[in-house]
Amino acid sequence: MLCFLCRHRSALTVILLPLLAQLCLAADAASSTPFRPADPLNQAAFEHYYNLDLDAAVQDYEKILGRHPNDPFAVNHLLSAVLTRELYRMGAMNTGDYSNDNFIGVAHRPADPAEKQRIKKLVAQAEKLENAELSRNEDNIDMLYARGVTRGQFALYTALVERAWFSALRNAVGARHDHERVLELDPDYADAKLVVGAHNYVMGNLPLAVKVAVALVGLTGDKKKGLQYLSDAYYANGETSVDAGVVLMVFLRRERRYDEALQIAGTLTPRFPRNYLFPLEQANLLRAADKNADAEALYRQVWQNGREGKYGSLHYEIAAIGLGDLLRGEKKYEVAATAYEQVNEVAGADPELVQKANLGAGEMYDQLQHRDLAVKKYEAVVAANSGNAEADKARKRLKEAYRE
Repeated sequence: MLCFLCRHRSALTVILLPLLAQLCLAADAASSTPFRPADPLNQAAFEHYYNLDLDAAVQDYEKILGRHPNDPFAVNHLLSAVLTRELYRMGAMNTGDYSNDNFIGVAHRPADPAEKQRIKKLVAQAEKLENAELSRNEDNIDMLYARGVTRGQFALYTALVERAWFSALRNAVGARHDHERVLELDPDYADAKLVVGAHNYVMGNLPLAVKVAVALVGLTGDKKKGLQYLSDAYYANGETSVDAGVVLMVFLRRERRYDEALQIAGTLTPRFPRNYLFPLEQANLLRAADKNADAEALYRQVWQNGREGKYGSLHYEIAAIGLGDLLRGEKKYEVAATAYEQVNEVAGADPELVQKANLGAGEMYDQLQHRDLAVKKYEAVVAANSGNAEADKARKRLKEAYRE
C-alpha cells in the first residue's frame, strides 16, 4: 500500500488539499457567529487573524487561552494562528503553490525551531484535553469536532514544515473520521461538513487505481456530495462558514464554474480589505474565466493598494507577477516586463517572488530582442539563490535565449 501511494503522490496531495486551501484562503466566520469559547476578545482576534495581522492575532489568542486554559477550542485557535504566522514567514501562503503536486518537492524557507516546538506543544495540549473528555464520553460531539480540527492543523504542520507525508496523511484521515462521526451523531453539525465535504470532493476526482488503493484504508469519495456538503457549511453561518465558501470557490474553479466561484469571491473580498489574498484570488478567477480586462484592473488595484500601504508589510507584490503573467499571455511583452519589474520596487519583497519576477522579466526582454537586459535579469536570479527551480531555468536562458 505505501509503495503504491509513493508512486501516486497525487493521492497525498488531494487528501491534504482541503486543509491547505482552508489555510491559504481563510476567511472569517460571520460577525453573528458565537465563537468558542465565549470570550469578548474573540471577535477582535478573528478579525486580526483573517486580516493577516498575525502577531496581533497570536497575542489575542494567548490572552483568550489564559482565561480558558482547559478549552481545546481556545488551544486550537492559538495553534492555528501560530502555525499560519510561521507558514507565512516561510513563504508557504501562495495559493498557486497548491494547484498541483509541485509543492511536494519544493522546499520553502526553513521553519524556526522554537516555533516548531511551540506548535507541537499546542497540538499535544489540545489532544490531551480532547482525549480526556472523550475517555469520559466517546460521543462528545464538540470534543470529536475539536480533535478533528487539531488533527487537521497537525496534518498541515507535518506536510509543510516537517514534510512527513505519511504522517500528514494519517492526521488528515483522522480529521475526516472524527468529523464523519460528528455528522453521524448530529447531521446538522454544519461545521463538520467542511473537511468531510472537501475530502469527498477530492476523493471523487482521483484516478480509479488510486481510488481503489485509498479505499483499502477506509476512504471513499463522491464529488457531488462533497460540493453539497461544502455548500451546506457555507450557508450555515457557523464558525467555518466562510472557510467552506473559500474551499468551495477553489473547487468550483476546478469545475470551470467560474460565475459561481466569482459570486463567492465577490462576497468575501470586501469583508477584509487588508487581506490581499481575497482580491488576488478574485483576479485569478477572472483570468481563468477569460475576463482579462477585469482581471488586469483588479491586479493593478491590488498593486496600488499595496503601494498605498493598505496591506501593511504583507507581500502584495505577487499581484505584479499575476499581472505580468496575464499580459505575457496576451503577448504584450513590453508591458508584461514592466509589470514584473515592479516587484523590485517593493522594500522587503519576498525573495522567491523577486526571483520569479526577474525570471519573467528576463524572458520578456528575450522576446523583445533585448538580450543584454535579459542576461542581467537571469544573472540576478542565479545570484539570489542558485539552488532552486528558478535558478535552473535562468541558467538555461543564459545559454540560449528564451522564445515562446
